[in-house]
Amino acid sequence: MEYVNLDRTKAFQELKGMEKKSVKELLSKERIGKCNIKLGGGLTYNYASMPVSDDIVAKLNDLAREMDLIGKYKKILSGERMNTGENRLVLHHLTRGNVLGEKVEADGEDKEAFYKGELEKIRQFSADVHEGKIKGSTGKAFKTVCQIGIGGSDLGPRALYLALKGNERKMNAEFISNVDPDDAAEVISHLDFETTLFILVSKSGTTQETLTNRDLVLETLKKSPVKGLVPNKHMVAVTSKTSPLAKDESLLKSFFIDDYIGGRYSSTSAVGGVVLSLAYGYDTFKELLEGAHEEDTLSLNTCPKENGALMDALIGFYLRNVMGYPSTAILPYSQALSRFPAHLQQLDMESNGKHVNRFGEKIDYVTGPVIFGEPGTNGQHSFYQLLHQGTDIIPLQFIGFRKSQYGMDIETDGSMSQTKLNANLSAQIVAFALGKDDENLNKEFDGNRPSSLIYGEKLTPKALGALLAHYENKVMFQGFLWNLNSFDQEGVQLGKILAKKVLKGCEGDEVLKAYADLLI
Repeated sequence: MEYVNLDRTKAFQELKGMEKKSVKELLSKERIGKCNIKLGGGLTYNYASMPVSDDIVAKLNDLAREMDLIGKYKKILSGERMNTGENRLVLHHLTRGNVLGEKVEADGEDKEAFYKGELEKIRQFSADVHEGKIKGSTGKAFKTVCQIGIGGSDLGPRALYLALKGNERKMNAEFISNVDPDDAAEVISHLDFETTLFILVSKSGTTQETLTNRDLVLETLKKSPVKGLVPNKHMVAVTSKTSPLAKDESLLKSFFIDDYIGGRYSSTSAVGGVVLSLAYGYDTFKELLEGAHEEDTLSLNTCPKENGALMDALIGFYLRNVMGYPSTAILPYSQALSRFPAHLQQLDMESNGKHVNRFGEKIDYVTGPVIFGEPGTNGQHSFYQLLHQGTDIIPLQFIGFRKSQYGMDIETDGSMSQTKLNANLSAQIVAFALGKDDENLNKEFDGNRPSSLIYGEKLTPKALGALLAHYENKVMFQGFLWNLNSFDQEGVQLGKILAKKVLKGCEGDEVLKAYADLLI
């Protein structure tokens, strides 16, 4: 299999020479009905308001075949070392099921069996906690779970926890991530230590921010006036078998991940599995995994018109590299997905915010866009002004559901709240696409603002898992298009190194010390 830079492909050169289409000229009632692609979990991806004609889609398909995107996906699934920067396998898909059915071995073990074994540990442990077989050190049942982690150990699991709140909850969940002591202090201030179970998440067991927060929590528990409280018996770890945390026998329990699961891709591993199974029950987490697996399977289809993640990736690439748009807004019309854009910021920008290819060579074309977002209709009263009438065109990705999670609603002015929400969503898509002419230029809308829509009946656990996998696979396919290694994150390391240098007195670095002196 050949790995080449995008600008060396025939199809990319041909795409740049093709006539660009406007959303206004393409959009029609018939097109809206034709541009639907089935996703997992009962979801559908619609690209009718994207500036891609059938000719452009056909050429994008040529590019996908020329770069063998599906073949490279299969290499990930079969256990090849696709993380070239760290010489590692990429196995997050395997945490929710074996898509190809091939045995994947590493570290002298069957990795599918390893992940299934950890799932069984999670199932049994969460059941024992819910049934009161495992209790806190003072004999009281656990009622709250608090995850301590940062980056992928926080953003994904937190986003999914919030997105599942419409389901029956067995335990409340809290999250501590920022090394800013105010973050931990605010959470700790309203916890009942006797009934709280902490989950310490660090694959390496050495993450500075996470271990600092762990120590803060343990010290606070030690100072508690509660008699008989044993802090470590209120803490479990999610870590690798080789980390220092794995050797800490004072902890209540340890669950394992490995180096083949990147943090931003870890929500379907023990990183998300422990907290979500404790909060909602293992069966709910299992449904989420099933939705993700269904989407992973659909993502094998070689035809973009039958593979939503592939089509989304190809169109996103076209908007970035042919149309020249630098940003993408993720706009879920679902309060449950309030933190989903924050997770996608890390997923997308940490994966494809690269300026060298998978071989460490400089590239001469733009790669990942800036990702941002906010739930609708809140965003409409915030940054939509710029989206509608600003000088930059920013492609949009809407997400919506016909039904709410809780079912609580009220009728006013002849319509229900959920109906009003979706009326706003529909109106925004059309307003962005078609705009409005007006003699008063202050009230004129140019339109031609491209958007896609992912929609479904209801945000169920299965739909949520499919939505998560859709974006993971979209990012993966785009990484292949740009010939990147989407699975390392060297860009986060320099700041960490310099921070440690500051803590050692700056070691003669005068510029670093000058800034440190402003704050320390």
